[in-house]
Amino acid sequence: MKRQIPHTYVIVFYVILLAAILTWIIPSGEYVEKTHTVDGRELTEMIYQEVEGSPQSWQVFSSIFNGFVRQSGIIVLILMIGGAFWIMNSSKAIDVGIFSFIRFSTRLERFRWLRYLGVQNIIITLVMILFSVFGAVFGMSEETIAFVIIMVPLSISMGYDSIVGVSMCFVAAGLGFAGAILNPFTIGIAQGIAELPLFSGLEYRMFCWLVINVVGISLVLIYARRIKKDPTHSPVYKEDEYWREKGKADDIGAIEYKTPVAAWISYGIVFAGLILFSVFNPQTTLTFGDPESGSGSSLIAPLVPILTALFGFAGIMSLRKSVHFFQLTLLGFTILFLIVGVMGYQWYMMKIASLFFAMGIFSGIAMNYSPNRITKLFLEGVKDILSAAFIVGLAGGIIIILEDGKIIGSILHGMAGSMKEMGEIASIGIMYVIQTVINVVIPSGSAKAALTMPIMAPFSDLINISRQATVMAFQLGDGFTNMITPTSGVLIGVLGVARIPYEKWVKWITPIMIVLVLLGFLLLIPTVKMPLNGF
Repeated sequence: MKRQIPHTYVIVFYVILLAAILTWIIPSGEYVEKTHTVDGRELTEMIYQEVEGSPQSWQVFSSIFNGFVRQSGIIVLILMIGGAFWIMNSSKAIDVGIFSFIRFSTRLERFRWLRYLGVQNIIITLVMILFSVFGAVFGMSEETIAFVIIMVPLSISMGYDSIVGVSMCFVAAGLGFAGAILNPFTIGIAQGIAELPLFSGLEYRMFCWLVINVVGISLVLIYARRIKKDPTHSPVYKEDEYWREKGKADDIGAIEYKTPVAAWISYGIVFAGLILFSVFNPQTTLTFGDPESGSGSSLIAPLVPILTALFGFAGIMSLRKSVHFFQLTLLGFTILFLIVGVMGYQWYMMKIASLFFAMGIFSGIAMNYSPNRITKLFLEGVKDILSAAFIVGLAGGIIIILEDGKIIGSILHGMAGSMKEMGEIASIGIMYVIQTVINVVIPSGSAKAALTMPIMAPFSDLINISRQATVMAFQLGDGFTNMITPTSGVLIGVLGVARIPYEKWVKWITPIMIVLVLLGFLLLIPTVKMPLNGF
């Protein structure tokens, strides 16, 4: 009898049970801030102390409820994006866009040099570089969930699978996150705690980002080439049947291209709202790093008015063709305003979810749908994507158990003690391993920086390693495992939306993860053996 692979929900629940068992084995401890005066200056450091144990038992069940509460932002984001896209796709607008894109890319193959390189290879590479830049500059993470719904159907239409689609946005952003250049949520916090000039050592970080992306994108392209030759070799070929059925080409031929009056009304309302938005936001400051501290830079430009004017023109041109192209225009400008909102106005999950929700509503209005039909379609989308949202809440229970069991500090303390009496390469390697392992239980980069850097930075002074090298160990250790740890709500959400079982994702990503983790270690060696600017 063939052994049945456990369901993703079962695997996550097993991890919760394992975390609960560890709270009975590992002594409880935590780090607390202690302030003392040295030479007239007040210094604050993190001191580890053992605390009364709090083994977890029945809390295995309550942790699931608390996990839903903790991850509520991501859960609502997934549900609202799923409902919004269901409204838009009810008219097959996204299918029309994908079909048009495929026809365009096919026409490019008449150029010999493009045909030699492979048009689709170029497309995958450029898209991955774009998302990697987003990950490196402003730490794109949760935002990738919205793009999965676009990239997965596009990937399958190009002859690949959902894994390639997820790689084009989520993995690419993860590569950028690991090779962060100006990410204020990881590098900014870590260097601030380590008392280093913010975003110093930029030159070597840019080199690391380049190397990581060359290796990561190459591995994805090698896999994509194999799937292109024979899609049945995909580990998710069976699961991708959902996307293949959803986007069959024969549905395109049945589409009636038209522009109802309601589409012009939708355009008018959106355009008027953007004009009002432009009045209140005539200038936008895009921040790269932290300009206030003297590191990083900023760009001040009338981005909202410019995008509004472009929407005004693009909206009219698309409506003259068909309401479907107007819906694609809505989608495109939703993404552009997402980028401006995140980088210029520090938008987070609530505003991102609201942005896509508005896109879905105005998309439905453009199709002349009644309020009841829009509501019905939205609920169908929520129902379709509910499993993705549910697994995010379930995975949140893992962190709850580890925190309530008070063993995260103990794990960190035990690992930090293993670095004494070792050489530079071994010490930076162990720091890297510690940060990598800790990232499995604390996937939040900013939270991990706040917890580990007050300990690691002073400790690096004792073992004669530069604090900049310690920050690099944190950065690389924080980045890669975000793409595999089940405690990452973003990863679980992405896989849920793409309908990729977690166990199949782990099997696929593990070889790539091994290569990237080893690459990260090799990139750390120059930080302790070579004279680098900022190190």
